Amino acid sequence: MGIKWDEFFITGDPLILGSQIAILLTMIGAVAAITYLKKWKYLWTEWLTTVDHKKIGIMYIISAVLMFFRGGMDGLLMKAQTARPEMEFLNSQHYNEIFTTHGVIMILFMAMPFLIGLMNVVIPLQIGARDVAFPQLNALSFWLFFSGAMLFNISFVIGGSPDAGWTSYFPLAGKEFSPGIGNNFYAVALQIAGIGTLMTGINFIVTILKMRTKGMTLMKMPMFTWTTFVTSILIVAAFPIFTVALALMTFDRLYGTHFFTVSGGGMDMLWANLFWLWGHPEVYIVALPAFGIFSEVIATFSRKSLFGYKSMVFSILGIALLSMVVWVHHFYTMGSGPAVNSFFSITTMAIAIPTGVKMFNWLFTMRKGRIKITSAMLWALAFVPCFVIGGVTGVMLAMGAADYQYHNTLFLVAHFHYVLIPGVVFAVFAGLYYWWPKMFGFMLNEKIGKWHFWLFVIGFNVTFMPMFFLGLNGAVRRAYTYSAESGFAPLFMLSAIGSIILAAGFAVFCYNIYWSIRYADRNISSDPWDARTLEWSTASPVQFYNFAKLPEVKSLDPFWHMKKKNEGLTLYDSEIEEIHMPSNSWLPIYMGVIFGIAGFLLVFEWHIAAAVAAIGIFAGLIIRSFDYNEGFHVTKDEIHRIENAWRKTEGEVHDHVS
Repeated sequence: MGIKWDEFFITGDPLILGSQIAILLTMIGAVAAITYLKKWKYLWTEWLTTVDHKKIGIMYIISAVLMFFRGGMDGLLMKAQTARPEMEFLNSQHYNEIFTTHGVIMILFMAMPFLIGLMNVVIPLQIGARDVAFPQLNALSFWLFFSGAMLFNISFVIGGSPDAGWTSYFPLAGKEFSPGIGNNFYAVALQIAGIGTLMTGINFIVTILKMRTKGMTLMKMPMFTWTTFVTSILIVAAFPIFTVALALMTFDRLYGTHFFTVSGGGMDMLWANLFWLWGHPEVYIVALPAFGIFSEVIATFSRKSLFGYKSMVFSILGIALLSMVVWVHHFYTMGSGPAVNSFFSITTMAIAIPTGVKMFNWLFTMRKGRIKITSAMLWALAFVPCFVIGGVTGVMLAMGAADYQYHNTLFLVAHFHYVLIPGVVFAVFAGLYYWWPKMFGFMLNEKIGKWHFWLFVIGFNVTFMPMFFLGLNGAVRRAYTYSAESGFAPLFMLSAIGSIILAAGFAVFCYNIYWSIRYADRNISSDPWDARTLEWSTASPVQFYNFAKLPEVKSLDPFWHMKKKNEGLTLYDSEIEEIHMPSNSWLPIYMGVIFGIAGFLLVFEWHIAAAVAAIGIFAGLIIRSFDYNEGFHVTKDEIHRIENAWRKTEGEVHDHVS
């Protein structure tokens, strides 16, 4: 497209200049620190080339924390701009870019990797497996996600950010109205990351169906495993739609086709339908695993089995089915007609029924339970009232006639934040506090955790509750400023103050991680919560082979019953056998890098260079086709040494093991 080299880097904005300097200094500092500590070999062998599902999960979580920071900074910038009438902190173009990147990053590059990270760490352990079905594909999934995330994130310092909203509606997203390369980043980066997510869905379906340990039938699976399974089915059903839509978008922007270009005979509503055919199941792709996390946390800290297990399973299946037939409620205002709007209004309201079933399941699980108030349990408790607010306002928006008034206002923005933040962010915080000791062998600080909880929850409500009233008073979304005469200023200022409290809560969470790494007690039980599922029967952190002897499941909550009956906890020497494990591989990170390079060149429309880089992708596929590495065997002596190290610790450590 003939971009000039002096336009390659974004210049002229002090905020972006500061970011460029910070990124450069961070990269230099990281390289210097790794070199000084002589950790390059460790980093390569233990992390960059790993196919261990637990380490891949941790890398997803680290990426998600970084993306939370990036997306949160975008949110704070938006709140600073709207804190007062006619503020000139950001101009309209910069504001458009920021709310676009904020939405994409928070949903696709923060929520998704947080949940997929926890799924990677926990699911093979919960089903009594030693790894996922396709370990190397799992690593490739991560590196494609990471490559897409990095490609998308460099857009604000190189080339220019996408600016057509996180939904990237046409015709605004087309070349006619967005001639720069910003929306090329959207099309290409999301395509790369989406391929990785699709692979994850396939991998977990096969893992859960084919690798469950002896005795674990479908109706004995933990609820987090069930929600992960249904989520994976939704990923396989929905992500190919988005893949096709992004491919058509890429053709329109890079090669002059007119699938969505109205002036060229295309249909802009085709994009809207394809996007939300993926986009609404995507809401439940991030919500369903969160429901599974809450189920595990509430059952553990209520000291009870989950109430109504079968009804929970059927409600999850019902939500998944209904999530595929509600997408038109995102454009009631676009002229589909009363018959179509009525059908989708009914399906949208119907999805509240299985969701309500789960709410009562959780409440009845807590009823007469011996509830222990931990940081993880606090997040689960706060989720219930906050998510109900999001659900009730969702039913309001489900009514087509009423939605004509609500749709383009901040009422809608408040609604989906009340769904996604309690329904996803509260869940990943609960999951991190709950499974942290299993991942790292020490616990996050509970006192600091409660500060994190109260600051974040108070900040969340102070930030988004005023937006309901602003929306009902007529404040429109996507507007970068408003007049003093509107009377919106006090509530906008209150919302901005709430965002600062919210950010303080996240900062305390980051400090908790730092404090715990430095000072937390490493001499803890491998089952500190007196939990119920199989992952807690392993060492903390978990052995690389997960289980020396694969467990046998006889009931729901198998580990709880093992402890009560004192069965299946002892490991005898005669039971130890060699374990086959997959070898590390450099191919996944290589493929991620090559995809990133080819994608970057494609974004700038350097087609020949992109085609040359793409040869590297095919080379990687060929190399993998002729890869005959069959892994390695863990010897009995090594297993014996590793198991003795945690099963025979003195004192009260690991006291659940005979």
